[in-house]
Amino acid sequence: MLWAYRTTAKLSMGETPFPLIYSSEALIPKEVGELTLRFSRANEAANNKALLIKLDLLKEHRKLAYMRMVDQKQIMQRYYNHRTNLHYFEMGDLDLRKVTQSTREVNTRKLRPTREGPYQISAITSIGLYELENQDGVNLPINWNVTHLKRSIAKDLCWY
Repeated sequence: MLWAYRTTAKLSMGETPFPLIYSSEALIPKEVGELTLRFSRANEAANNKALLIKLDLLKEHRKLAYMRMVDQKQIMQRYYNHRTNLHYFEMGDLDLRKVTQSTREVNTRKLRPTREGPYQISAITSIGLYELENQDGVNLPINWNVTHLKRSIAKDLCWY
């Protein structure tokens, strides 16, 4: 498995990890033992010269792979931020929380509501993390992430 991992080209680096670590191309053991076209045309002097050139360029080669990895991570981050629809809330906002497997009531069936509430935000513990309280003013025992909350329209529909 390790051989397959090291000799498979990675999208983020643009190449295999093997040449970045060992500064040479990976060969399977069968190619080393038998004469193949790759070995029959190579001579020792040309091979040594090519290895020295590769060693000189190894730092630049690693820097380019690192830059490609950073670029790939930035692309993934932009894609995630574009796809997620994060809404940040303020103190006193009414929100609905997502019903998860651990928060749903016992013996509820398939057609249960996916959100419950409304809950009021009682405190902001960090960016995207909120303490909620129910309508009686009792705080919920755990904090909730912004991805599990949705703004309730009940506040907007109040006509008084």
